[in-house]
Amino acid sequence: MDTESLQDKAMEIAIELPTQAYFLSGIRDFILNLTKNVTGFSQQWAFRFQAVVDEMCNNAIEHGSAAGQNIKVQIVSQRGKHLEVIVSDTGTGPEKMNAKQMTELYKERRQVTQGEYLGFRGRGLPKIVGEWTDEVMFEDNESGGITVRVKKYLRSEEDEVLSKQSKASNLVLS
Repeated sequence: MDTESLQDKAMEIAIELPTQAYFLSGIRDFILNLTKNVTGFSQQWAFRFQAVVDEMCNNAIEHGSAAGQNIKVQIVSQRGKHLEVIVSDTGTGPEKMNAKQMTELYKERRQVTQGEYLGFRGRGLPKIVGEWTDEVMFEDNESGGITVRVKKYLRSEEDEVLSKQSKASNLVLS
């Protein structure tokens, strides 16, 4: 296989993590290094993805999966094109929701202004994940939980600014 066709092929990595925050430091380090060294994204975006994945995993652990369960994290990257992160919970957590309810909550929280967040939890998905990705999707999964997919396309910094200015909403409904 020649080098060019290797670069065109998407790289997929799947990891299962116990629902303990202790294991998140390892996934944070992994995402940071993967993003900086393999995907083509800048160091700034590597740190942003670290925060995005951290928020997604924390939500799956805190809200979507009971103690003793595992969450699933998938990373799909096509060098120079995009990075996609998929986190699935088990649906056994204390706050059971389906994808439709989560989509509505996400849309509602995207409308909240910065000042309204003082003393208020629940801003991670809309303000960290939503601001630093191009697509956010919520899907019901076969275990009864929710799968959250986010995708970021590689663009120049100038294109990034223009995209940010024209983006009304990055929620993708399936």
